[in-house]
Amino acid sequence: MSYTRSHQLFINGTWRAASDGATLPVINPATENAFASVASATAQDLDEALAAAQGSSKAWAALPANERGAILIKASKILANNIDAAARNLSEEQGKTVAEATGEYKRTVETLEWNGVHAERLCAASPIDEHRTIRLEPAGVVAAFTPWNYPAVLNARKLAPALAAGCSVILKGAEETPSAAVHIAEALHQAGLPDGVVNVVFGNPAAISTHLLASPIVKVLTFTGSTAVGKQLAKAAANNLQRCILELGGHSPVVVCDDADLAKAIPAILEYKFECAGQSCNAPSRILVARPLYNDFVARITEAAGRIRIGAPDDPATEMGPMANARRIEAMQRLTKDAVDGGARIQIGGARLEQPGFYWPPTILTDVPSDAKVLHEEPFGPILTVAPFDDIDQAIDEANATEYGLAGYLFTGNSEAKEALVNGLSAGAVSVNFLKGVSADSPYGGVKQSGYGYEGGEQGVRGFQNLKLVNELPSHR
Repeated sequence: MSYTRSHQLFINGTWRAASDGATLPVINPATENAFASVASATAQDLDEALAAAQGSSKAWAALPANERGAILIKASKILANNIDAAARNLSEEQGKTVAEATGEYKRTVETLEWNGVHAERLCAASPIDEHRTIRLEPAGVVAAFTPWNYPAVLNARKLAPALAAGCSVILKGAEETPSAAVHIAEALHQAGLPDGVVNVVFGNPAAISTHLLASPIVKVLTFTGSTAVGKQLAKAAANNLQRCILELGGHSPVVVCDDADLAKAIPAILEYKFECAGQSCNAPSRILVARPLYNDFVARITEAAGRIRIGAPDDPATEMGPMANARRIEAMQRLTKDAVDGGARIQIGGARLEQPGFYWPPTILTDVPSDAKVLHEEPFGPILTVAPFDDIDQAIDEANATEYGLAGYLFTGNSEAKEALVNGLSAGAVSVNFLKGVSADSPYGGVKQSGYGYEGGEQGVRGFQNLKLVNELPSHR
């Protein structure tokens, strides 16, 4: 079959096909048609990527941090000049609107630039006292695994800090959204990144992870994805004691207190929830509303959700595009049916749109039984549940009643309620009176079953560094 685009592997500074010529199709979620292909790496390709990463490690680590940073800054500028084309590629592959994809690439550029600007500072030795110093050294070759939902910014959040720290990287990009890894790797290449420092592979995820983590060349694993897969990777990494940075699933609550301004809270919730068709581990998924506001809240959010314009992702009028693949549609159907069978009420949505493409409308469920799967399994789609609460303690208990702990949100102007919720919510990040993505300068990570380790900011770079304690007494003459 002839495709409009063919994405290749990037190994030791060269774009190339898989050694056996194998490819995988790339599907347009808005049409359900294959329109591109991506190379599928063999074991031989992976061995060559490992060798390239190992072979480049010493020289890259020895390069002064400010020079490594300069390459990241230059790459950020190259990518910034290519945002329009890159965003359209991402929209076509993933289903998010062109506007959403453009916003994601702006965050990607910011991430490359921030790590470049701060590389020298974050790699500098720090004295403890006159006799002791902490030196920061690259941890070694990194195996990075990224998902399809936000591939551009997540690729950057793994590549940029690792490169700033002086590590070579093998990036396993998402097969369903390969162009993001391609655009970023090409920007780095054009910026002067030495051959072998970044290698990009695609293919069978399980086979690739098994092969890479079986190699003692790999010293760090960084992964964003489901909790189940994260646990499997952590087990594999244990054999070689590879350090793990894991950002896993989420099931984020929003607590709406009785003094909340619904005119501000509802638009903020809907905008962040239905971005990328709700396919975000940070997206709010369970809304807990103070009982005095509950009926009004349900009516108003249902009416507002019904006004969201669903359509082709390249249409400027579209506010929500299709879901990324058939698997997510099947999950929405299963979770909705399970909740309704248990007594839940569908306020809006609840069924796939009858048209080509993986379209599922904004769906709001109320009266959801406590044992419904949608309250415990990460929905990862445009489904929201809404339930009332009677006091802050109950809200905290309900908010924490999942195995996840990635993000939490709250709306209140009451300082006591705010402090109780900020202190009580089990989450790696809590946002007060707004919902927003994580910026490049701030660390982010989950608790409970949402993972461990941090991405972003100073702590994000530290994950790719070893700390060496140097003890030195003055010489006696």
